[in-house]
Amino acid sequence: MGRGRRELEKEPKKILYGEVEKKKKIIIGVGITILAIIVLFIIAMVVNNYIILDNNTTTNLIINNKNVTSDLRNDIIQEDGVIYLSEDDIANFFDKHIYLEEENNRIITTYNKKIAEVSLDENVININGEDKNTSAHAIERDGVIYIPISEMTEVYDIEIGNIEETKVITMDSLDREQRKASVNSNLAVKSSTNFIARTVDRVEEGEEVIVISSDEGYSRIRTENGKIGYVKTNKLANEYAVREDIPEEKQIEGKINMTWDYYSEVGSAPDRTGTTIDGVNVVSPAFFYIDEDGDFRENVGESGEAYVDWAHGNGYKVWPMVSNAPAANESLEITSEIMNSYENRKELIEQIVDACVEYDLDGINIDFENMKQEDIDLYSRFIIELTPRLDDLGKVVSVDVTAPDGGETWSMCFDRNVIGDVADYIVFMAYDQNGISSTTAGTNAGYNWIELNLVKFLQTEEIDSDKLILGMPFYTRLWIEDANGDIVRNPTVNMEDIEDVLPDDVQKTWDDELKQYYVEYQDGEYTRKMWIEDVESLKAKVSLVNENDLAGVASWQYGMETQDVWPMLKEELGL
Repeated sequence: MGRGRRELEKEPKKILYGEVEKKKKIIIGVGITILAIIVLFIIAMVVNNYIILDNNTTTNLIINNKNVTSDLRNDIIQEDGVIYLSEDDIANFFDKHIYLEEENNRIITTYNKKIAEVSLDENVININGEDKNTSAHAIERDGVIYIPISEMTEVYDIEIGNIEETKVITMDSLDREQRKASVNSNLAVKSSTNFIARTVDRVEEGEEVIVISSDEGYSRIRTENGKIGYVKTNKLANEYAVREDIPEEKQIEGKINMTWDYYSEVGSAPDRTGTTIDGVNVVSPAFFYIDEDGDFRENVGESGEAYVDWAHGNGYKVWPMVSNAPAANESLEITSEIMNSYENRKELIEQIVDACVEYDLDGINIDFENMKQEDIDLYSRFIIELTPRLDDLGKVVSVDVTAPDGGETWSMCFDRNVIGDVADYIVFMAYDQNGISSTTAGTNAGYNWIELNLVKFLQTEEIDSDKLILGMPFYTRLWIEDANGDIVRNPTVNMEDIEDVLPDDVQKTWDDELKQYYVEYQDGEYTRKMWIEDVESLKAKVSLVNENDLAGVASWQYGMETQDVWPMLKEELGL
């Protein structure tokens, strides 16, 4: 009993001791936490005040307020005050279509409204046909070609800054907005908006910085040292625009409604005096062509000049057609000879430019067909080189192409992706689905076929929808088959003549997949078939323009249509 009592007497002491130990642990824990906070605070203070200045081991490149140094494929070269970028880096940042013209040892580069020839031998750059003396030319180092970009600010429309102290080169596009502000106190510029963020630069009160963006109380800026980071927006004052964005101006607002107004090389421009075409805003007369000798020919004359006056008087833009050699068996070789020589392409371009200026044209429609598949890239080069020359004059370049399937010389000769990227508009000639050489009767332009090919244009070929014009036919074909089902003839029938060609009692059947009427009837020993183009079939095609937000329509050709077509187009296109 006594022993038990002694044990009980000791118990309160054990409890007291445990509480003390527990309190000690709490105190130690709190102390460690406070110490950790102090350490973290010290680290934060150190990090927040750590300045990365003059530590670039290589030159940093800032293009439009983005540090692209890690994307450089070759080093930047600086010699005698000239800044060089490699051909690969120019392609990556400015002109993906830049290339070496080996025949003349020149680099050909295009950008927006400029095409430039940069010599590897002489200190001269040709810009849009005019020579400009420079202090440097393109050079080759270890198999890599370098371009003197500091001599080409006019070509790429940029402003270049070279901050030697921090090893930063800046390049700013002059058609993009730039804003500046002054700093209202001495500031540390941070790498991010996080609490713990390193200091990338310091700015002093009154110093001006470029304001890149502002959001949630912070502004992203670029300092005079070329450093990019963040400051609190309320630390900036007197923000102003150095320059505004220069938006791309479109010649036609809203949908395009173009019609080709064709006449032969031996004819004269039609007299349209006193007439109007309701809803049309672009006409494309057959003014220009490449003849059998490969020469650029014009068929304008006084009648053509009167045509331009008529069009402009009615508010229509004039984009005349330029076609290659008129005879199919001649166009292959003649066009190939032009495309395979930079000098030949350049001469043709100069002639087109001169004609646009002489006749006060608003643009041009390039309609080259029947070309060699192996010339596909060279034809693209022609469009690449032509477009900036005409864009510089405010003229539009539209290029006609066929569906992305078919024969080598009819379909496979077009790089639609490049053409669609470079030209102002690419025109899908959505007809001759079953053309003159077809051995099977069929529609000329079925809705489902057009719809399928639009998917190819927009998704596979990656054409911007607002650049794609849908070409529609004002004609169809009358298929005449013998008793064996062989095609005897398939003459073209204009829309306006269809009712005169068909028997009065012929039965028309609507094909909902093709979105057009079909007729079939016997004429003696022959079977005649026609897939009719009328206002209903064209209206269905126009619905694809609106559903896919395409640029508009083009129609081949004026004079073949029925008059109910024009009010329909005007209403459906919202003109």
